[in-house]
Formats: sequence, C-alpha cells, structure tokens
Amino acid sequence: MAIEKLLIANRGEIALRIHRACHEMGIKTVAVHSTADADAMHVRLADEAICIGPPAAKDSYLNIAAIISAAEISGADAIHPGYGFLSENAKFAEIVEAHGLAFVGPKPEHIRTMGDKIEAKRTAGALGLPLVPGSDGAVSDVEEARAIADAAGYPVIIKAASGGGGRGMKVCTSPDQLETLMQQAGSEAKAAFGDATVYIEKYLGNPRHIEIQVFGDGNGNAIHLGERDCSLQRRHQKVLEEAPSPVLSQAERERIGGICAKAMADMGYRGAGTIEFLWENGEFYFIEMNTRLQVEHPVTEMITGLDLVREQIRVAEGKPLSVNQEDIRFAGHAIECRINAEDPKTFAPSPGTVTSYHVPGGMHVRVDSGLYQGYKVPPYYDSMIGKLIVYGRTREGAIMRLRRALEEYVIEGMKTTIPLHQALLKDPEFLNGDYTIKWLEEWLAREDGQ
Repeated sequence: MAIEKLLIANRGEIALRIHRACHEMGIKTVAVHSTADADAMHVRLADEAICIGPPAAKDSYLNIAAIISAAEISGADAIHPGYGFLSENAKFAEIVEAHGLAFVGPKPEHIRTMGDKIEAKRTAGALGLPLVPGSDGAVSDVEEARAIADAAGYPVIIKAASGGGGRGMKVCTSPDQLETLMQQAGSEAKAAFGDATVYIEKYLGNPRHIEIQVFGDGNGNAIHLGERDCSLQRRHQKVLEEAPSPVLSQAERERIGGICAKAMADMGYRGAGTIEFLWENGEFYFIEMNTRLQVEHPVTEMITGLDLVREQIRVAEGKPLSVNQEDIRFAGHAIECRINAEDPKTFAPSPGTVTSYHVPGGMHVRVDSGLYQGYKVPPYYDSMIGKLIVYGRTREGAIMRLRRALEEYVIEGMKTTIPLHQALLKDPEFLNGDYTIKWLEEWLAREDGQ
C-alpha cells in the first residue's frame, strides 16, 4: 500500500523529524497534540492538526482511543509513533492494524517479545546474540538465586523484568545481601511498573554502552547500520552519543553487526530496531532491544547517508529495503548532543519561554528541534528540547566542529545543558575516547567538588 496521509502520534523534535520526512516523500501529515502543545512547530507545519486532550500524557499522547479517533476523522492511512509514549506498546500496534491502518514500526509480536526483558534475553540467546551470564528467566526463589549468582560470579545485578530508567535495579556484591536486595528490587519494580518480577545477571564492572542499528523488511531480509557509542550517561539517561565508537575495530563492527543482522533476518523483523550491548574487554553482552527509532538515530544517518524515517515508511508500505548490506558505506564520524531545558549543574528542569533563539549552521551541522523564539517550553514532558548533531571526516574534526556549533547555539529564557557539553568537549579523557558508562557521573562529581 502507498501511504498518502500519516498521523504522527508524538510531539517535539521527533514529530517534526517525521513530518519533514513525510513531506519529502509527498505524504500529507496529521499532527495530534495536547492543549499544552497547540503552538508547537510540528502542529504549525502539519497539513492537519487535531487536539487529543489536556497536557497530562495519559490523557493525550497515551490516549489510544483519542489517537485512533483522530486517524479516522482525518482519513489517515498510517500512524508513526516516534519514540517514547506508545512506540513500544504492542497493544497499540495491534489496535492500529485492526483499524486497517499501517503501523510504522515492528510487528506487534516482536514489540511484545522484546518489551519483556526476560523473554527478550531468551529470544536473543536463541537467535545467537551474546548474553550476559545469569538467569534464564525470572527468579523468585532465594536459593535458586544464590546458585545463579555463584555461577555467574559476584558482583551480580538484580533487574526488574519490566524495568527501565534504572528503577528496580540493585547491585549485589555478596551472598548475604542477595535476599534483601531481591525484595527491594521487586518492591521498586512493582511500584514503578506494576510487575515485581526480577532476574539476575553478572554485573560488569566498567563497560561501555554500544548499540547496533538494525533494519528489516519483515520478510526475512535485514541489514545493520553499524554502531553508536552511548556510554556517556547520567542516571541511565544518555547525554551524548557518537558513531562510530572510538574503541571498535572494523573487524569487530562487521562481526557483531553481522550477528545482529542475521538475528533480525531469522526473526522476520520489520522496520527499525536497536540492539543494545554492554561491551567490556572486547566482548559484547546483550542487554535489550528497542523496537523503535532511537533519539540518537541522526548520528547513524550522518555516517551512512541513509534516511531512517524514510526507510521506516517504505517498509511500512510493504516495500523492500532500499539498500543491501554491501551498499552501506561507513564514512567519517558523527556526534550528537542532547540539549535539555535543565540547569547544567543541578539538572533541575527549567521550562519557560524562549526569549532569544539562534541555531548554529555551516557545513555538516544539523539541529533537530521544535524551538522558536516566543515558544513556551511546557513543564509536562521530557526536558529534551533539541539535538545538535555534527559530522566530520575524523572524530577530531567532528569535535572541533561541535565546539564551534555549541558556541553559536543561543537559547535564552531558560537554563540549558549547552554549558555541560562545552565542558565535556574540553576533557582530555573524552577527547581520547577513554570513557565508560560510569565515567560521566564520576566526572560530574569531580566538577562539583572543584
């Protein structure tokens, strides 16, 4: 089927990103929005806009009935969920397809499988992806947990099966802590996700977070688009991403990429996906798969030249992938800074009205943002207000370009994390690519102590 009108079930920069791809493909767009987002840029630019509820996400962007009604009222024939909100909700994908609409995303059964971390790990192992040593599934019996922890070797980490964002996670360094920490992790998981199920894995001391971008056509063909290094994190939230990783060799890239592409082909996976790994001492360990477009997808676009949103839409129309693996050429280096409306030192949210706004420009500089002068950043949603992405022929060239672009970037009327990124780009360890998932929080602690 050819998609003629697509409803964008999201907000902010990703909604604008999807709108732009659609218009370049000759597809009309429908923006849905809460009352708080009536003046958002994607709402202004879309061919049609429909208000679906009050500011609270549960009453608007998570309101499945309102979104489906908007699609029917507008005559849309497809829905793109973006990231976050309903993007990894298998039930939503099923409802979209049951209403005769194309869901621009994976098959519902794959969203469901990979959304359950225990089932995802089991499936990943069956598909040949390298796993972290630990339990094969849920663990509730303390004696069983002790045996698993002894076999994996301490320290171990207890994780919520339905978790995310660091909640329901406890690191256990000795057997006498195990029972108490299992109970705590289960209680946290129950409170946060409504599911007390936990599992146990070997705790890696100081790994990097490296993810592989994959793409499938749903008919047994799949490719990989290389890796992104997302190790710079604060409280399990990514701050800066780059591609390729400073630590991987071409041989390692081809090996793990090939494993991931084969796994997705065997699975019959459809659309964009990201397989996330911890990497330590040359070894990859599967942690989860995100069955959606990632916030950091632009760095992959920069080094491959492939428009991932356009590719998502093509696959949703039933078309084959526009490229084969041998067509993919990795060139240069790209870095993305997430710009948040936050105090750069305390990270307290800082919503407000944009009183002055100027985006950087020049060769190989990209800004994905819905901001404009006079726009009021609402306090109800995630604090990310933009992404600055740069490309260079080398990592050093990309860093120099990013420094220059950050100097040009003006957002006044609120505090932003631009100064944080400027400081990071001066640090010798970052410049050497010598960082892990623990590095940023340790760096922030040192900065606070000065």
